[in-house]
Amino acid sequence: MKLFTRKDQAEDRAGAAEVTPAETVSAFLTAFGRRDVEAALSVVDDSVRVDIHPTGLREGGSAELRAFLTETATAFPDLLVTVKNLIETGSVVTAELKVEGTQAAVYLGAINQEKHLDVDQAWRFTVSGDRVTAVDAYWCQNQLYRRLAVKRLDQISLV
Repeated sequence: MKLFTRKDQAEDRAGAAEVTPAETVSAFLTAFGRRDVEAALSVVDDSVRVDIHPTGLREGGSAELRAFLTETATAFPDLLVTVKNLIETGSVVTAELKVEGTQAAVYLGAINQEKHLDVDQAWRFTVSGDRVTAVDAYWCQNQLYRRLAVKRLDQISLV
């Protein structure tokens, strides 16, 4: 039988509990790629600050993030999120990714035409401990609309 000293126990707990910011972001993106919104949000802090710049969302919270992830997962039943690169800089993680799938429902105002979408995106996450506390998402909205065959940007219409 092995007896542990307090120092050994503290080291064991510290080693098991440490999760890097990149691992937290990877867990979020993996769950999102599986269209599992609840699992993705399980690593997000309740007081998260969300900016999804192409959609005009500024200083949203967890409800807005949930709505965006749900709309994306619903609109693209074959959703594929490919992480090209994760760059960890302290508590900030930048993810370069490609989001793709075939549209099966209204998405960001564009009606369903069963068009294939693939858009390169950059998301910046701020992580505290093992929780995402801020999300900033960027992509070219014009590219997204072209892929979805939207002709006019002032009114959503079809090509």
